[in-house]
Amino acid sequence: MGNLSDDVVIISQSEKEGDPSVITINCPDKTGLGCDLCRILLFFGLNIVRGDVSTDGKWCYLVFWVIGKPNTRWNLLKMRLVEASPSFSWAFGISRCYLSDSESQPPKLPHLFLLKLACSDRTGLLYDVTEVLCKLEINIEKVKISTTPDGKVMDLFFVTDTRELLGTVKRRDEVYEYLRDAIGDSMISYDIELVGPEITARSQASSSVTETLFSSDVSGEHPSGLQTSSNVSITVDNSLSSAHTLIHITCQDHKGLLYDIMRTFKDFNIQISYGRFTVKRGRNCEIDLFIVQSDGRKILDSSKLNALITRLRAELQQPLRVVMMNRGPDTELLVTNPVELSGKGRPQVFHDIALALKKINTCIFSAEIGRHVTGDREWEVYKVLINEEDSLPIPRSKIEEEVWNTLMGWE
Repeated sequence: MGNLSDDVVIISQSEKEGDPSVITINCPDKTGLGCDLCRILLFFGLNIVRGDVSTDGKWCYLVFWVIGKPNTRWNLLKMRLVEASPSFSWAFGISRCYLSDSESQPPKLPHLFLLKLACSDRTGLLYDVTEVLCKLEINIEKVKISTTPDGKVMDLFFVTDTRELLGTVKRRDEVYEYLRDAIGDSMISYDIELVGPEITARSQASSSVTETLFSSDVSGEHPSGLQTSSNVSITVDNSLSSAHTLIHITCQDHKGLLYDIMRTFKDFNIQISYGRFTVKRGRNCEIDLFIVQSDGRKILDSSKLNALITRLRAELQQPLRVVMMNRGPDTELLVTNPVELSGKGRPQVFHDIALALKKINTCIFSAEIGRHVTGDREWEVYKVLINEEDSLPIPRSKIEEEVWNTLMGWE
């Protein structure tokens, strides 16, 4: 008998560069599974150009057409997709009944580590470090970066390890070797230690940050910052199906689009029975989703539908918020994104911010990642202080636009 995971996830890689590879997932269903899978695809930097999803509430079948990169680690991707599937536990003889009970329990929090890194400063340093951590599947939960007057940088990364091996000497040595290769002789010191989760306790953003990033009008739309497009069309049809509510969406594509949609449905405890996603010319997307509530019924409550549509439109127009602010004589870049109800933030955001600033030769003086709660929602907040003395004279609007385009995948 073959390995169960061989049937759960099948990846057919494209033979020609630029053509989509096909990922097929066939496994038991659970609420939020589509969100979890799309989050993994986003973490691996894959662009979904087409998708088909179908389920009977117990078993699901998903197909994603994705554009990968030359360095995409397909075997590792398959492993992570299998782990996210409920059927992964079947391989260890765990029954579906037991799995359903365990899924209702709070997930076990991963161990939190503090990575302390000191080195000489240079343009692109932060990107090189985050690129290494992403490659090693080490997630940055919080960061504190500061630059001294003599050109030294102290980086404090609070991280978790997807592989849960950071407590071993072998894994720590692996991280050191990768960082050493990326940073070179400018590395001064390196250390990793286990810390408690209370270290990353949430801190409230300042009143200016709150006013700039989280103010919204009654429709839920943010009055400032860049948007993907104002032409987001969402229509609802409860007459086409006797058992499902149809949501039809047309909008512009952006990196993580399907994740943003799936995350919204997961937070609203909505299940997708059938869905189709297609990217057409000019980044135009069409999405048809037949959905039901957690009780398996179509959504007839107009207040629930209006709340869902309002949230969807806001997430598609502005999945992240990017704003440049004056901080005395300095410039601060603020980026924020919503956090899933499960506590997971959007992957690769800090990596993309560092990449965007590296591309325009903009130096980072300090950086922080925190969490902010407003109303019933939690947000990740990235605060990056730009070192304008060591950077080329680039208009602030250009910095904001470059960061936005990189985050949206519009490079």
